[in-house]
Parts: sequence; C-alpha cells; structure tokens
Amino acid sequence: MAVPIYASPLERVWYYVYRVLCALIFLFLIAPILIIIPLSFNAEPYFTFTSKMLALDPTGYSGRWYDMLLTFGMQDPDAPRGWAWWADVWENARWVGVAKNSVIVGVFSTLLATVLGTVAALGLSRPEMPFRRVIMAVLISPMIVPIIITATGLFFFYSAIRIGDWGIPYLGLVLAHATLGIPFVIITVTATLVGFDHSLTRAAASLGASPRRVFFKVVMPLIMPGMISGALFAFVTSFDEVVVVLFIAGPDEQTIPRQMWNGIRESISPAILAVATILVVVSILLLATVELLRRRSERLRGVSAG
Repeated sequence: MAVPIYASPLERVWYYVYRVLCALIFLFLIAPILIIIPLSFNAEPYFTFTSKMLALDPTGYSGRWYDMLLTFGMQDPDAPRGWAWWADVWENARWVGVAKNSVIVGVFSTLLATVLGTVAALGLSRPEMPFRRVIMAVLISPMIVPIIITATGLFFFYSAIRIGDWGIPYLGLVLAHATLGIPFVIITVTATLVGFDHSLTRAAASLGASPRRVFFKVVMPLIMPGMISGALFAFVTSFDEVVVVLFIAGPDEQTIPRQMWNGIRESISPAILAVATILVVVSILLLATVELLRRRSERLRGVSAG
C-alpha cells in the first residue's frame, strides 16, 4: 500500500521506518533457516561455510549428505542402483525407517486428533453447552503446559497401564501425539464455526434431513477448511515432536526428530542439515496449503480476501 498523498512528513518517515523494521525482524527470524539450506550441500563434513563455498567454487558443494540419507544403515550401499538396491534402502536405511515411523505416527495421530477435535469444537460451539470456558481451557492445555510435563505424565501413565504390553504398534505415540494435536484442531474448527449460520442446519432439519445427513451435507462442507487446517497443524506437531518420543517411544518407534537428536549426541554429521532442509520444504508446503484453505474459508463465509 502506497503512502497517502495527504500524509505528513513524519507519517511518511514512519511509513518507511516501519517497513524496514518489519524486514529486519523477518530476516532475524528466517536467517537460521536460510543458513541451513546451503550448509546441507557442503562437500566437507563441517557445519560451517568452507572457503570454497564462500568463493562459490562448485567443488565446495555436494549432495553427498542427501545420498547418505538413503545409504546410511544399508547392507550393501555400493551395489548397483537397481530394484534390489532400492529394496535394501526401503528395508534397512536408517533415515528411511525413521521417516516411515514419522509418517505412520503422524497420519494416525492426525486422524484421531481431527475427529476428536472436531467433535469437541462442535460441542463447544453450542450456546447451551455448560462450563464451556472450563472445558475449553482443559482441552487446549496440552499446547500451554510445558511439553516436558506432558511427556513425564504420559510416561508414568503408560507405565501404570503397561501400554507396551498390549501388542499394538505405535499406540502410545499415536495417542500422545493426538493429545498434542487436538488443541490445534479445536482452535481452527472453532474459529470456522464463529461465522457459521445455524439457520442452515435448522432449515435442513425442517426439510426432513436426519442429524447425520445435516452434518455431512451442510455442516461438514462449511467447516472442512478449518478441519483440514487443524489437521495440518496436528500433523506438523506430530512430525516435529521429539520430547514425547524420548520418553515413551520403543526401540523400533524412532522418528525423524529422535534420529536427529541421536545424530547430534553421537556423531555430528551434516546429514542432519539435509534432513532439516527437507523438513523446512515440507513445512513451507504445508503452510502454503493452510493459507490457501484460509482464503477458501473466507470466500465461503463471504469475507473479502483483501
């Protein structure tokens, strides 16, 4: 937006100062992420820019650390890269294995958090719901309470009920990550329901639609952007969580953040930077999806995008 023609000299100065300050704050926040990306292509096993990298010498850059994500832990990493090699990657590569664990836990915990969070948001949106504020405070407490406290409580609770002896893989992690993701679903769906016109549901009911049909044909299409946005936030929360995994994950349930933690403690390798770069790209794509859904939700509610 340009400076209004009637703005005073002081207002014009503040206009440019304000934008410079915003740019500096943005640079301060984004700089650590920007530094990680080129460092992940370092040809040397260092976490700093080498002289060749600073001189933009092509020999100073390499994709060896991205290749290492596939070969680390393989039985025969030097074999010809055919179907057998890729099968070896899928079965034995350490980073591929933890990525599969992260996706499995993230998907199932997201589904559970989305269903429970949506049901809770629908109930809390009803004006006749008693103790709405207290219930809301309890449900969103996992995103307020320090994660170390939540992880400790889950550890002692799971130990008491011996959840590891139930024989269901990933059950503890899925339930724990769903607990952390439910508040995000509740908040996004509740925000979508703020402008919801309940006369639509009454009209559908007066025309003979059952409550189930009203929900799936009227309510759900209108709150779908909020549900998907909450699900994406829940998935990102699960995908990035490391403290809970440290407390309750079994030896075969290691995730990407836990593997990164192990790599920092045991043998520092720029492969961690390659993983971080991939996670940054995934996060950017998810945030872009959330923004597109937000704009779609505003259009459905009749709110101008501007």
